[in-house]
Amino acid sequence: MHADTKSVRVWDLPTRIFHWSLVASFATAFLTSESERLRDIHVIAGYTLAGLIVFRLLWGFVGGGYSRFAEFLPTPRKLIDYLKSLIDGKPQHYVGHNPAGAVAIFLLLGFGMVAAASGWAVYDDVGGHFMEELHEGAANGMMAIVGIHIAGVIVSSWLHHENLVLAMITGWKKMRRMNHENPAG
Repeated sequence: MHADTKSVRVWDLPTRIFHWSLVASFATAFLTSESERLRDIHVIAGYTLAGLIVFRLLWGFVGGGYSRFAEFLPTPRKLIDYLKSLIDGKPQHYVGHNPAGAVAIFLLLGFGMVAAASGWAVYDDVGGHFMEELHEGAANGMMAIVGIHIAGVIVSSWLHHENLVLAMITGWKKMRRMNHENPAG
């Protein structure tokens, strides 16, 4: 490792398993959404997604370190300051989620909850066309946030010279030492 870098344990195993399981279940549900033949797979993926979100909501309060919601609560002031730092070309650095990433996480959880609840209603023929539209809108909203999240991961990895995808696989970040480091990120 280079002299001006350090390794930091960021993501615990339950958080990493949740993350990649959510990726798999959402991708499966999204890709099978238009097929009547694959409806059972779609429903199983949706129920899996719902269970994962319940776990993550609990883990956000009882989990450790950077997995706790209290560690990355995106207040309006933090978000504005972070976005200004990007515009100024001096991005604030966070060990865990930066404020923009935190907003994406909460939006993903919210859209996921709405998609799961409305999907259950559609499957049980409750709510008619409104629930179908709500389900589709929530899934599309979640997909839009996924795209923004992926773009943010790429940009943040580049700006801070760290591999955020690898960190979500191993749990460790190799980071350059920086002046604006926020260990509570």
